[in-house]
Amino acid sequence: MDTLMSLADGFHTALTFENLALALLGTFLGTMMGALPGLGPSNGVAILIPLAFTLGLGATPSLILLTSVYYGAMYGGRISSILLNIPGDEPAMMTCLDGYPMAKKGLAGEALSLSGIASFVGAFIATWGLILLAPQLVKFALLFGPAEYFALFALAFATLGGVSSTNQAKSAFAAMLGLGLSVIGVDTQTGVPRLTFGEVHLYDGLDFLVAIVGLFALSEVFIFLEHRHGSASAAGHKVSVGRITPPWKMVKETTPTMLRSSLLGFVAGVLPGAGASLGSFISYSMEKKLVDRKNTFGTGDPRGVAAPEAGNNAAAGGALVPMLALGVPGSGTTAVLLAVLLSLNITPGPLLFQNNPDVVWGLIAALFIANFMLLAMNIPMVGIFTRVLMIPPRILMPIVAMVSFVGIYGISGSSFDLLVMIGFGVMGWLLRKLDVPLVPIILGTLLGNTMENNLRRAVTISNGDYWTLVGSPLAIGLWTVAIVGFILPLFLSRFVKARMHERGDDEGAISD
Repeated sequence: MDTLMSLADGFHTALTFENLALALLGTFLGTMMGALPGLGPSNGVAILIPLAFTLGLGATPSLILLTSVYYGAMYGGRISSILLNIPGDEPAMMTCLDGYPMAKKGLAGEALSLSGIASFVGAFIATWGLILLAPQLVKFALLFGPAEYFALFALAFATLGGVSSTNQAKSAFAAMLGLGLSVIGVDTQTGVPRLTFGEVHLYDGLDFLVAIVGLFALSEVFIFLEHRHGSASAAGHKVSVGRITPPWKMVKETTPTMLRSSLLGFVAGVLPGAGASLGSFISYSMEKKLVDRKNTFGTGDPRGVAAPEAGNNAAAGGALVPMLALGVPGSGTTAVLLAVLLSLNITPGPLLFQNNPDVVWGLIAALFIANFMLLAMNIPMVGIFTRVLMIPPRILMPIVAMVSFVGIYGISGSSFDLLVMIGFGVMGWLLRKLDVPLVPIILGTLLGNTMENNLRRAVTISNGDYWTLVGSPLAIGLWTVAIVGFILPLFLSRFVKARMHERGDDEGAISD
């Protein structure tokens, strides 16, 4: 009953004209950004962070805008997957397997609408899961001491590479780089400047919003500049949608698939670091084993579209659970959202539901509203969103750069921060060329100080005994999950890549 009362208060907060308008704007922009190959939810949210701060939005409106972009981008990622066989983001890889064959059969509109319905079901179930599970996880989190929190942060770093990582060693390197960046500034305990090189502007450390916008948004601009004469863009492709609404029989046949995949995806999303990629992969693989009696998966089976879409959207909602309840992001995009919360002087974790209930429950209510907005928007406006694929990057990328520079300067008013942002942009461009993931860098920058403080507290309490880090069953369990979570993607990623290569071999190169 208390949960329902809190949710009612959340709807009272979310159902204002400003918040509804922000949710509508976020879902629309998020869907467009998700449809563009390469941007995805992490970049989409990072690009709009400066806008939220420049507009002077409070904590709840800012989160409503950015989480609506998050949900919208998860919806939009399927568009280029189905029409062009180019995943809009990593979780949409599995949608290519059956979505593109459906489009080749002239069922592109039906595939797009069906994926929109599956996305709605997955996100709707995940939001209810967030309501039911997050408060219980908060009670569990109160058992954590400094040693357990240190192990939890280690788990987040160990698993953040996920199944989409091409190389776990590169993920580990990125995490170490992020942790190194987090120590820049004056040590709060000793007062000694660390890695500042005499630069006064660095005494307060690096602003993680500057790092996020540089690594994600500006690096995307540099990638475009590098390939401006190539064919990296989807612009110019002629796309045909056909019939928009799927037949009732198709929806009825895929409903059990949506429900099963939503539950699987939510569980995958709750696991720190697993994210939507694992939710999509597990949902598709499990559904293929359960129902693919005639080997129709991979040839345009609607269930092969519904499964990964329900799974990855449920995982996106599930990833919010550890972020809100434990302060540990469950995916790359929630790592970006965590930075926004910290910038607004709101600390996610066990006390968030007690200290800032209006923010939490207003956000949860807004997720319901945004989800219904996306369902109502995506089916009738499928034709409009497909035209986003034809926006020339020479128009899109200058807008991204302008929003980044104006927004960051509007937040800090410091030209030094603009130089730091450019430096992070160049670093992000170089790391992307080397296939080094960027999200562990952001996570290291965000959580590095907190992780260090918990390590110091744990060791101080135990009089310098480092064995205290594995001194409780909970800590041992977290370290075990961290080790398994680091090793398991080495095997799972092979299956994901093998399936994608099989699809590519069957269909030929995208340009053929």
